[in-house]
Amino acid sequence: MHERSSVADLANSLKDELNRYSPGGKLPSSRALVERYRVSPVTVSRAIARLAAEGLVVTRPGAGAFRAQPRTGTAPGDTSWQEVTLSADAATDLVPRAVDASGVLATLAAPPPGVVEFNGGYLHPSLQPERAMAAALARAGRRPGAWGRPPIDGLPELREWFARGLGESSSAADVLVTAGGQSALTTALRALAPPGAAVLVESPTYPGMLAIARAAGLRPVPVPVDAQGVRPELLAAAFKATGARVFVCQPLFQNPTGAVLAPDRRPEVLRIAREAGAFVVEDDFARRLAHEDAGPLPVPLAADDPAGVVVHVSSLTKATSASLRVGMLAARGPVLERLRAIHVVDTFFVPRPLQEAALELVGSPAWNRHLRTVAAELKVRRDTMSAALRMHLPELALPHIPSGGYQLWLRLPDGMDEAALLSAALRAGVAIAPGRPYFCAEPPAGHVRLSFAGVAGPAEIAEGVRRLRSACDEVLV
Repeated sequence: MHERSSVADLANSLKDELNRYSPGGKLPSSRALVERYRVSPVTVSRAIARLAAEGLVVTRPGAGAFRAQPRTGTAPGDTSWQEVTLSADAATDLVPRAVDASGVLATLAAPPPGVVEFNGGYLHPSLQPERAMAAALARAGRRPGAWGRPPIDGLPELREWFARGLGESSSAADVLVTAGGQSALTTALRALAPPGAAVLVESPTYPGMLAIARAAGLRPVPVPVDAQGVRPELLAAAFKATGARVFVCQPLFQNPTGAVLAPDRRPEVLRIAREAGAFVVEDDFARRLAHEDAGPLPVPLAADDPAGVVVHVSSLTKATSASLRVGMLAARGPVLERLRAIHVVDTFFVPRPLQEAALELVGSPAWNRHLRTVAAELKVRRDTMSAALRMHLPELALPHIPSGGYQLWLRLPDGMDEAALLSAALRAGVAIAPGRPYFCAEPPAGHVRLSFAGVAGPAEIAEGVRRLRSACDEVLV
């Protein structure tokens, strides 16, 4: 008899005998089953595993197999912890430096003409401060020495401007000017973790950060988030399980969920990281994309961190143009020197004309007017998209409507194929971002991310949702 048949036969025989045992009762030992049924220990092990997979028995290492308790009608338990556990094994394996850019390209690639762009990650040209940027660039080009070599760490005035956003305890000496946020994250991960190490990430999270980690030979380990940000108890468990020394997070308007780290979780995250001897890389990418109804924003984590746990990253790019690639890294203590060394090796410095233009822009009266306009416009677009989705696509779950950022995160109904929906959407004339690249382990369900920043306005949003309705109908047939 083939092994597969033996396993199935034994599993069926054991099922027939289960009623002889009360719930919680212990089944015969593996040795007894081998002797009784004259099968190999491997067959016994696989048959028991099959029953366990069906929920009929439970196994306890060192104790044996037991008949499972009957299931009740209570709500299913929270299994988010499994994302940590399932990714924490093989911690000593060598991690290849492979790069999968598909998740990044999904938000960078411009769709064909006529396709509604719900997959973008930058402001539509109508929302960009084009006149103010052009004027700033013209003024910068006329500055004495504008085309000379800049200081390695960045222009002192620009560093000081960035430092003011981190509170009174920070100064220009803590800041390095970088070529955008992506470059800053790359420098931070290369500086803080050796190849092969685990790095803790929010789940779901920004695909570009996962690509950076894998390109550096790091092993991303997911820590689930909910509507209040990363869950501290799972963060502590992940540090303990992996020995990681870095956690990357987006505490404000997290990408893709839009969650804001709850006030009571902020000190917990810093405490947990400090006790683990770890750094927190704070990607503060969306602070300048707050919506008009956001209210007062929490200060960056770095502002509440006298111990130097936080390495802070932010950028002007998201609030201006994809081509204004000016960002910053801020840190305290010896780690700053390591960050500086890698930054210099990677880029030498950010071109001085670009730094001068950024300084001119943020110092002009047009800057605050632009931020107010963006805050109002993003709120209108968010409300338009969320209302249209509720009316025309109620089967796509929208658990959280953010008060900042540029996207909505939707859960697909059970059974809907994510890849099929993306293809159908493109045929219908709307480009959407798949949810799978936002997870570094098995996703709990299918998702899509819809951006409302890269379209011309509310009318195009309404048309895009109409096209997406058509695509869903095609997939659901």
